[in-house]
Amino acid sequence: MTPTDPEPEVAGPPTRRRPGGRTARIRRQVLDAVLAELGEHGYDGLTTDTVAARAGVHRTTVYRRWGDVGGLLADVLDAASDDDWQPPDAGSLEADLTALNQEIQTALTAQPPIVTALIAASFRSEKAAHAQQRLWEDRYARCEIVVDRAVRRGELPPHTDARRLLIAATAPLYHHLVLLRTPLDPQLPCQAARTAALAAGAGAFAETPPASGT
Repeated sequence: MTPTDPEPEVAGPPTRRRPGGRTARIRRQVLDAVLAELGEHGYDGLTTDTVAARAGVHRTTVYRRWGDVGGLLADVLDAASDDDWQPPDAGSLEADLTALNQEIQTALTAQPPIVTALIAASFRSEKAAHAQQRLWEDRYARCEIVVDRAVRRGELPPHTDARRLLIAATAPLYHHLVLLRTPLDPQLPCQAARTAALAAGAGAFAETPPASGT
């Protein structure tokens, strides 16, 4: 198998353990190697052999724990949830959403393009796709506090749908930078946040009450 051929995926649930000591050190070396290889060569250049070589571990160590490229990518994404990240608290809904969008824009335009490479890889690997979905669910759950704070401040009507609002606020960043690949616009994070905040304040994302029975 050549370095440009993606390796077949081995069935099995993704690893969610949080080991310590030498095992944790090896895991960190391997996951760092995955990110470096993915950023430099993309999904098609990612193999267990190149990751093992870059991490300085034997290929059987990689195969025994992660199985294949899909397992490696899934663990990279799962590891991203093992942090203490919280959304910014800038004092208002628009400011919070702007700060969140600025973080997203920085990640999407970073070099090497790790985040966009992981997004692209999720369309090539079922394991990576499931892991990316878990990561998105984690991030959306953490960001619900942004909407909760805005409701308590009186900026939003009660029962505002946090998920819909967060998607509306952040989607323009992904659309412009990942899909359209438009040039970096420093005003985009603020503009997208303001649009979503104004719509939310007007009740655009209010949850629809269930229809009463007749």
